[in-house]
Amino acid sequence: MIDITATPGDDLIDVVRRITVSGAQAGALLTLRTQTVRGAGTVWTSRAVFRVDDHGVIDLSRDAPVEGDYGGVSPMGLIWSQVPVEAGKREVFPPDVSKALTTCIEVIDEDGQVLTATLLIQRLVAPGVQRHDMHVDGCVGTLFLPATPGPHPVVLVLNGSGGGINEPRGALYASRGYAALALGYFKTPGLSDYISNTPLEYFGRALDWIARELQPASGFIAVSGQSRGGELALLLGATYPDRIKAVIGYVPGAVIHSAQNAADPATGREGPTWLLDGKPLPHLWENNRTASWQPFDDGPPPHRHERAIRTALLDKEAVERARIHVENIDGPVLLISATDDGSWPSSDYSRMVVERLEREKHAYPVRHLDFDNAGHAIVFPYVPTTQLVYAHPVSGRISTGGGEPAANARADESSWREVLAFLDAAVHSRTSNTAGDSLRQEQP
Repeated sequence: MIDITATPGDDLIDVVRRITVSGAQAGALLTLRTQTVRGAGTVWTSRAVFRVDDHGVIDLSRDAPVEGDYGGVSPMGLIWSQVPVEAGKREVFPPDVSKALTTCIEVIDEDGQVLTATLLIQRLVAPGVQRHDMHVDGCVGTLFLPATPGPHPVVLVLNGSGGGINEPRGALYASRGYAALALGYFKTPGLSDYISNTPLEYFGRALDWIARELQPASGFIAVSGQSRGGELALLLGATYPDRIKAVIGYVPGAVIHSAQNAADPATGREGPTWLLDGKPLPHLWENNRTASWQPFDDGPPPHRHERAIRTALLDKEAVERARIHVENIDGPVLLISATDDGSWPSSDYSRMVVERLEREKHAYPVRHLDFDNAGHAIVFPYVPTTQLVYAHPVSGRISTGGGEPAANARADESSWREVLAFLDAAVHSRTSNTAGDSLRQEQP
């Protein structure tokens, strides 16, 4: 009797599963087909054909498909190679992060008959994790607390130029033991629809609230940001070193950028993004002698925003004026970049940060993960990575984040392992130093 299993069948989304078929006829060709309802009800699907071994077994951790939506050996290839049935859909997470993603995996013979099926369940929220809306001091976000008693180390989670609140990442951080505040800063109810003229003091108030209300273990607050949020993570680490003790920059910028695709039309994409003390911070497009949007606007489809950014980086004086002073960060730094980033040159930006920190003899570990052939959308395992061209959520401009689905999937998996290891080491170091400081204070 043919059977299919996914082990474990029900677990957190970042857990790899072993998918096996047993009891099949040796040498037969069987198709594995998936179906998952994602986002607000869009169906995503994938398929791959495998040849059964001499023992009647297909094992996705060992076997490559002979044809299908992905190639090579990949235990979770059926998940990351999924595409939406309705073209143009990109949302892979449910609006309510407490809802699990359920994938049906069918085994189909050469006559098209479904022989058996199983369910693979992926969760963003571990049992006991608490979710709370946060509306304090004008700040809007979602707080996730681990199931274990506190106090916990804290991660401040920031979204990119699409705005909104990154609840999936906040939920997963909490499921791995960190209190996580997923903070909105625009395109969130109660806040501006645009990134333009965002005051850094907004984040200062959120950090004060974290320190006051959550009382982080050993005073540890990390900031984790994606894209514009990665730029912001570095900027906040440099601006609030008394609060932030570790920085994680996913495909970050090394300089302050103008409002770009998330701009208020009234001020335009060359207008300022960040304010401090009521004044705009210098940005890359400001008084730039070489910057041009033409390579992005008029370049061949799929349009790459990165091409315009590279024109601006040719003006070295403008780059220096807009540089984020990462040397002020009081903690370790993890940078995650992609060599085929279509949104901006995150590999080059990350190297700029590393070089500056090395030059300034940064006192803490600095780690740079640069993923070959991957693009801008590095998140966490195991999610579809196939939708590379999209309309920007604010400007509506069509562009590509770059990368290849398989490379993006590898980056998702590897980077998340490194993020958890980085946080664990940073917390351990901070705890050890705090304990040492306390011991020295107690000695006569």
